[in-house]
Amino acid sequence: MDKKEVLRYLRTSSQTQDAQILALVDEAIAQTERAATPKTLYKIFDCTVSANGVMIGGCFFESKRLAQQLQGCRRAVVFGATLGLGVDRLIQRAGTTDIAAAMAYQAAAAALIEEVCDALEEQIKAAHGVTLRQRYSPGYFDLDITAQRQLFALIDITKRIGLALTDTCEMVPTKSVTAIIGIEDKE
Repeated sequence: MDKKEVLRYLRTSSQTQDAQILALVDEAIAQTERAATPKTLYKIFDCTVSANGVMIGGCFFESKRLAQQLQGCRRAVVFGATLGLGVDRLIQRAGTTDIAAAMAYQAAAAALIEEVCDALEEQIKAAHGVTLRQRYSPGYFDLDITAQRQLFALIDITKRIGLALTDTCEMVPTKSVTAIIGIEDKE
């Protein structure tokens, strides 16, 4: 895991020389990596882009910004990724006794889930020989968080990787990501 990314998530200078902070980050990285059980899942769908959103797998995602992001794409990837419940437990336990450690675990987990998502994107590119656009997730900009329900249904995330949704569409485990990624068509 990239220590500079963990420091960035902690909103600390990546050039810090503070031995106490560096030791905290090293411990957070080690504990987070031990607690994590990453799982990923993806599926490629045909998509149709309109001015107000995108139709993917029979589900309409209303979002002008998502439509702009996928403009020109005829296919899209829907994916889910999680670090598992062990990371949530690690953060929760630390939060009751050591706030600094809990913050460091949060930062390490944020960096790790990004690495997992980046690795999944590389796997998709290699397996399918495609170029991908930037990921776009429910809850960002004008794609309502409730779009999570459609994403979950499209690829059966709960059954396949154990990711669940609360009534307010927050994911459990919390260190998880769902996203839509446009596939650029080759000319």
